[in-house]
Amino acid sequence: MAVRACGLIIYRRLQPAPSSKVTDSIEYLLLQTSYGTHHWTPPKGHVDPGEDDLQTAFRETQEEAGLRASQLTLIEGYKKELHYPVRGKPKTVVYWLAEMKDCNTEIKLSEEHQAFQWLKLEDACKFADYEDMQATLKEVHQFLCSRE
Repeated sequence: MAVRACGLIIYRRLQPAPSSKVTDSIEYLLLQTSYGTHHWTPPKGHVDPGEDDLQTAFRETQEEAGLRASQLTLIEGYKKELHYPVRGKPKTVVYWLAEMKDCNTEIKLSEEHQAFQWLKLEDACKFADYEDMQATLKEVHQFLCSRE
């Protein structure tokens, strides 16, 4: 059976410069793992028994980034499933999209991560090593742009 994990792609909007597009002010939160290859990823983790996927995404976000559900706005209409092998076993990761209510809220990392960055799309894609995560970030950005 596939390993299942869930998480949130979190973004914040900075005050845009008067001459810039609104979408230029969007930054995405990526966390750097403190294990393995120290890759960068949105907060996510394995589903616990009795939990539904969205509960897992919010719990993992609180554990890994110190962000409570009340500090985030879940964005309707976006959900993405990624499928890839990890150590030879299939893994499914489900992501939802959430916006920070206050762009200055402090991020508090767990021991699972050693650093975090707020990144504009282009830089977020450079930090995210995996092609499917890069494609997901671009897709999220298009989704947000289409809602402006």
